[in-house]
Amino acid sequence: MNALACAWRSLVRQPARSGLGIIGVAAVGALLFDMLLLSEGLMISTRSMLDSMPFDIRVTSTDQMPGRGPDIADGPAAAAQIAALASVKAVTTLRREDAYLMRGDGTRAYGSVLGIGFGSGRPWTLVSGTDVVGDNEIVINEFAAQVTGTDIGASLTVRSNCADGATAPPAMEFRVTGIATFVFDALGEAGAGMTDTSLAEACGTPGAIPADFLMVQSTGDATSTAADIDALGLHLQASTNDEAMGQLQQREFTYFRQISTVLTTITISFALLLITVLLTVSVNQRLGEVAALRALGFSQGRVVLDVLWESVLIVGIGGILSLPLGALMAVWLDGILKRMPRIPADLHFFVFQPEAVWIHAALMAVTAFTAAIYPMVIVARLPIATTLRNEVVG
Repeated sequence: MNALACAWRSLVRQPARSGLGIIGVAAVGALLFDMLLLSEGLMISTRSMLDSMPFDIRVTSTDQMPGRGPDIADGPAAAAQIAALASVKAVTTLRREDAYLMRGDGTRAYGSVLGIGFGSGRPWTLVSGTDVVGDNEIVINEFAAQVTGTDIGASLTVRSNCADGATAPPAMEFRVTGIATFVFDALGEAGAGMTDTSLAEACGTPGAIPADFLMVQSTGDATSTAADIDALGLHLQASTNDEAMGQLQQREFTYFRQISTVLTTITISFALLLITVLLTVSVNQRLGEVAALRALGFSQGRVVLDVLWESVLIVGIGGILSLPLGALMAVWLDGILKRMPRIPADLHFFVFQPEAVWIHAALMAVTAFTAAIYPMVIVARLPIATTLRNEVVG
């Protein structure tokens, strides 16, 4: 009988302990798999969202992320200078404010309103109807349409809550021209889009058209286009998608990466301890059997290999079971985390990547080998004659 078959029979003879070991490995392996998905999930998901928009450069007033720093005081003027560059294909100003979307009977939904201007680019995708082409027109997302009971062609009143607007901005009436999806829509949050001049009037400051940031589409190389924008001397900060992702990785997502690293270390340590204890107990209960096998001619390497294969079987079976279990846990945990306020519906904390499976397999393999070291040492150093005499006397 080869070492693998012998190890399998050892597991089958003790189904309760073997089953508990496999279940334990499956549980910790599922958590390990989820931590590997979490470590890069936000980065991959955010990058996908950024790339889904037809812009590869964002221009802000400071090096802060859009919406974090001061507004660009005169968005259209800055956009006009940037649009004149030969390396720029399109420019659109964007401003975001909180607002209530209300129907005539008082039904309302709270969410965000985007004001766009200058260019033809849109940070939303039209689902039905037509896009906004002038003032007093608005597109809304499906959640806002459902909550307010508003359809295309109906009127909707907007009462904004602008950070730099009038103390008591007027309630303005808009005609709904279409239903759209917004890239950064949060779950259960109303969203709407209109022109920047309409948003300025809704904020009670019709003479000022600031912008949170400018969205720029380059004609080719985004990095050189960003350098051209910086050379204009507008005292603005141009950053490409790659640079934006670098900032997010350093500032925003560090916490999740640290949590993932800590939990991965704890998970591996727990799995290592669990398998080591199970194998040690199993070996200690079979010392007489091992000594008898050695006396019958089994080599030291053979009995050591039996212990190693037993560890491999427990970790291997548990590791395979941990992948579907981890996938189910990831969906469940992702749904919980996405309930946090202002989390976009298209953002995912856990994103599947083939590399995570290979890393998971490698870590489980190292765990199986490391956990078997101490039991293998016990078997390798086992005094055959003394053990057999103790078994007979016992």
